[in-house]
Order: sequence, then structure tokens, then C-alpha cells
Amino acid sequence: MAHPVDTHVGKRIRHRRWLIGMTQQQLAEKVGIKFQQIQKYETGANRVSASRLWDISDALDVNVSFFFEGLQDEDKAVAEKARVPADLMGDKEALDLVRSYYAIPENQRRRLFELARVLSDVA
Repeated sequence: MAHPVDTHVGKRIRHRRWLIGMTQQQLAEKVGIKFQQIQKYETGANRVSASRLWDISDALDVNVSFFFEGLQDEDKAVAEKARVPADLMGDKEALDLVRSYYAIPENQRRRLFELARVLSDVA
């Protein structure tokens, strides 16, 4: 069974990779490994070594700390589990929505965000 930290780091790798529109093959080539190894990292089946995580963070253009963000919020995540799927950013539709959202000009995006917040409060 995968360690929860390995699973979390793997999800963050997948999240960032999808967010920037990179395939597993492209990431693997940038890091110098096989895409199957990226698959194992993303599922938490294999642990990512410190040096490999450094290479992945460079390839994905984020700080290494990005992969550990949210670990301290486990209690909060459990409380919200009933409302939001645990692997929200693993959902292709959700990622497409995020990409589309950030493609909108900032002033319009802010208004859309406020509208979504009001609608979710009413629901």
C-alpha cells in the first residue's frame, strides 16, 4: 500500500503536469526516464527520490515545495470530503474548467469567480 505522502506528491505531479498541458511522455523525456515511471510516481506506487523530485520540479517549473502543499490540511480535507471529490484535480473535466477559467481576461475572471461563489452559497 502506498504511503499517503507518496500518493499526495504523485497527485501534485499529475496536477501540475495536466495544468500545463504536458503528457507523461513529455515529462519523462525532460527528466530522462521512461513514461511508465512517471505513471508509478503519479499513482504513488513508487516513491520519488529527492533528486528526481528536484528534476521533476524543474521540468514542471515549480518549486519542490509545491508537491507538499496541502499535506498539513488533512483535517480540513476530511471535513470537505463530502462536498468535493478527493481527487478533484485528477478529474479531466475539472482541469479543463481551470484552464478555461485562466484563459478569461482577469477582470472578467474575477466577476465569474464572484458569481460562482454566490451560486455555491445558494445551492
